[in-house]
This record gives sequence, C-alpha cells and structure tokens, in this order.
Amino acid sequence: MQISGAQMVIEALIAENVDTVFGYPGGAIMNVYDEIYKQDGFEHILTRHEQAAIHAAEGYSKVTGKVGVAMITSGPGFTNAVTGLADAYMDSIPMVVISGQVPMSLIGTDAFQEIDAIGISRACTKHNYLVTDAKDLPRVLKEAFHIAATGRPGPVHVDIPKDVTAQIETYVYPDTVNIPTYKPHTKGNKRQIKKAIDAIAAAKRPLFYLGGGIINSNAAEEVREFVKMTGIPAVETFMARGTLHHEDPLLISMLGMHGSYAANMAMSETDLVIALGARFDDRVTGKLSEFAKHAGVIHVDIDPASISKLVNADYPIVGDVKGVVVEMMALAKKSVDAEVYAPWLETIEHFEQLHPLQYFEDTDRLKPQWCIERVGEILGDDANISTDVGQHQMWTAQFYPFSRPRQFISSGGLGTMGFGFPAALGVKRGAMDKVSINFTGDGSILMNIQELMTAVEKKLPVINIILNNNYLGMVRQWQTLFYDKRHAETDLSVQPDFVMLAQSFGGVGYVVKTKDEFDAALKDAIEKNVVALIDVKVERLENVLPMVPSGGSLFNMMLLENKKES
Repeated sequence: MQISGAQMVIEALIAENVDTVFGYPGGAIMNVYDEIYKQDGFEHILTRHEQAAIHAAEGYSKVTGKVGVAMITSGPGFTNAVTGLADAYMDSIPMVVISGQVPMSLIGTDAFQEIDAIGISRACTKHNYLVTDAKDLPRVLKEAFHIAATGRPGPVHVDIPKDVTAQIETYVYPDTVNIPTYKPHTKGNKRQIKKAIDAIAAAKRPLFYLGGGIINSNAAEEVREFVKMTGIPAVETFMARGTLHHEDPLLISMLGMHGSYAANMAMSETDLVIALGARFDDRVTGKLSEFAKHAGVIHVDIDPASISKLVNADYPIVGDVKGVVVEMMALAKKSVDAEVYAPWLETIEHFEQLHPLQYFEDTDRLKPQWCIERVGEILGDDANISTDVGQHQMWTAQFYPFSRPRQFISSGGLGTMGFGFPAALGVKRGAMDKVSINFTGDGSILMNIQELMTAVEKKLPVINIILNNNYLGMVRQWQTLFYDKRHAETDLSVQPDFVMLAQSFGGVGYVVKTKDEFDAALKDAIEKNVVALIDVKVERLENVLPMVPSGGSLFNMMLLENKKES
C-alpha cells in the first residue's frame, strides 16, 4: 500500500507489538504525531521532558523485558534525550528511539532546531540510522528492533527528516532481517564448556559471579537451578539483584565497592570465578591486579568484546547465558560433587558472622536502611523497586529483600540522578499489578520532578520515598572521608515543601519523622493509589558501608565499626 513515511512508523510499531510509546512532540516529528493522533494500536504517554521519556522507556523495558520505545523531536528535543540514550547503552537496555530531523534540504545549514543527532548518538547507541528515503523505513525499523533486542541488547536510534515522514512510498513490512555484518553468536563452544565444567569439578573454592546479563537473557530460572544443583555459593552484581531469591542459602550478597564483607572476601579467596553475564566493572573489581588473584576465571558473555577486556578469562565462552547454562548443567550433573565445597561454605559463613551487613539505630532520626527494610516487610514481592542515584541507591541494593529478576530497576553504569521517578513511571505502565516504589534522595528527586504531572494525567501511582538527609549524600560521604570534611556545595538544607509540591500537581504528600508515621504514610499512599511524595527525615550523616575506596582492593574495606565520626 502507498502511505506516508509517518504512517509507516505507526504501522511498524504496531507490527512489532508495541503497546506503549513515551515521548514529546515538536516540529520535526509533527507528521508522525499527527498519525499517532489517528491510531489506536498503542498508547502514547506524554512526559514533561525528553530525558524523562527515555528513562520511562528504560523502566518499561527493564520490568517487561520488551523493547522500550521513545519518540522525540530534533535539536534540543534530541539533546535532552542523550543522557537517557547513554544510560540505556551502559546498562544494555533494548530500546528504539525515534527522533525527528529537519528536512533533507536543510541538513548542514544550521537550520532552526537542527543538530547532528546521528553524530552525537553514535557514541551512546548500539546502532543508529539517518533515514533519507521513506522506502527504507520498513527495513530500517525492522532492523532497529532486531538489533536492539538481540546479542548484547542496547538502544538503537532512528533519525527521520521531516520531509521523509511526508514522503509517499510503498509500504511492505519485512518478516525477517538479514544483516550480513550482524550475526550475534548465541551458542557456546562445547569444548570450552567441557573445559569449564572440568575446572569447576577440580576447584575447592569456586564462586558464581552473577551479572546483569542473566537478567537481560531471562536466564534467572536456569541460574537458580545451576547454583542449587552444584551447591556453589554466589555473589551478585548491582545489576543482577533478584537473580537469586534473597533467602537462597547459597547467595552471599552483592559484591563490589559497597558489597558485603563476606561477598568481597569470598571473591578475594576463591580459586575459581564463574562469571555469568558480567563485565568486570571497576565498581565490582576494585584494584584489578588484586581482584581474585588466586583464581581461574570462567567468563560467559554474549558480547565477545567484554571477554578478557579487563580480567583475563582462562575459560572464555561466547554465547547467550541462558543456553550456555543449560549446557553446563547437563555436564555438571555428572562431574560436580557439592560435598567437596563444605569447608568453603564454612569459611564464607565465618566471613558473614565476622562482619555482617548491618546498621545501628543509634540516633533519634530514622535510619534510611530501616525504611528500605520496612518497605520490604510490608510489600516484599508485591513491589517493583526503582531508585535514583546516590546513597539511597546503594542502601536499596544492600537491604531490600529482592525475590525475583526484573524487580530492581536502577541506573548502573552511567549513574544518572533523575533516573528513578520517570523510570518508575515506565515500570508501573509495564507492570500495573505491582506497587511501583521509587527510593530517591532530596537531590535526585528534583531533577525530574515535572513528571508528577505525567503521573497524575496518566494515572500512574508511583510512590516516591525521599530519604531526605538535606545533603547530596554520596558526594558528602566522599568529602567527609577523603576531603577532610570540606562539604563543598553539597548542603541541601534549602528545600521545597514536598507535601505542597505533590499536592500542587494533584498527588499526595507526607512528612515522616517516626516509624509509626512511616508505616501510616506508606499504607495511606498505597490505598489512595495516586502519585505520592513521602518526605522521610533520615539521619543526615549516615554513610554507606562497607566501602572499598576508589582504586582499592576488595579485601581492604572500610567497615561499620571502623567508620570515622562524621
């Protein structure tokens, strides 16, 4: 059929079973928005900022496993979205972001709202396209969804000039994709898998190192079975929280800069690292020369560029984690004896008893860790948990009782303040049956506070729990510990009235100073089922501990009982 480029975009989204698009219109993308007005195949959610549109699509993708979709205009519309693109790229989130561009005849003339979107997005997307002819749109959009979702997932950017969206061409949406230069390798090498299993069978102190790739490949069920079958203890990265149930006896905890003492010591003492879908990020490894230096390394990852990039893999296996784990289990049943690891488990138990993950309720103010634990007690598996970036993010990863994959949604690699609230909106849209909680700070929440309007208009009742310490907490912590308490520009004592702010948008707000008030506010917010800000006055100078100083070794942690008085 003969249709416009703008109509092709709509038809392609419907063909890809897209049910939600987050976006913000403008001149260069107006033809597409005119077609959005006419269609009823998917819902468009108007955010109040382009950055928020991308983060909302990220949250939707993270909680559902589907490709997130966002739509923006040219110029400042696109530049506002770059942070979201970079965030999705760092965390391997499958997304298709469609932007408008000035007409072809104006490209390169410094036209109104022109920007080199393709040049800018090249560094922060898995792939990008500038579509110069409407007849290419069906193929490009089919490829975009395919590339975003396969291999190591990531955002794909499609930039469409305004005259291309008006162009009339024949529309035939392809059934398949054929990209000769893009053939992700999903099946692991059988000989390498056999060698890896032999290494596991020979190890005395093996350790599973579970990464976010497990979540991306929907492999948590298989990994849980593999861990249970082998009896080998496991640590999770920040991005892998929820892979194992929080009550799994073989789960130690999170490792890394703010990982538990037991998890970091286990990594330092292991003789074999079994890395599944992890990329050995600097926040996990600490000082590379000291990281697991007594251990051999099995590294399973779908991205060949990630293997041996930072830590040399003795047993590299390129492939999809889910399929590789299934093959590994089949061999492990015959050769792995869990009883051999009993002394190793006793050592780890000793580590856990020596320095458990804990906090002390030693002040009149609420401790932020208690608030997080309390939400877990009240809601548990009935909530999906998003966070912004800062101390509250690390405390959430440490203390919330995660029970399933895709329950924890946060900005990992880029560490984007302002991510949490719009992401939680996308999370709620993708999982309406769960309570959407956003743990945030008094710094982060103001970075995308305008999304209160989106939440009210679209009836997305996100509960924002502001752990309010009147500081940019994580920066203040570093200033306290490493800059001789010179708290430069981190004091946030001048603040809005969050209750009135929430009410002015049509939501509800609460001020909380006691445990009883916290329980009452949370339960009331759940019952009212509208967007909420719960302003929780927490201990101002609480630090996130344990902490591995930047560039330090995992086994040299700053621990709770050794912290300096702030």
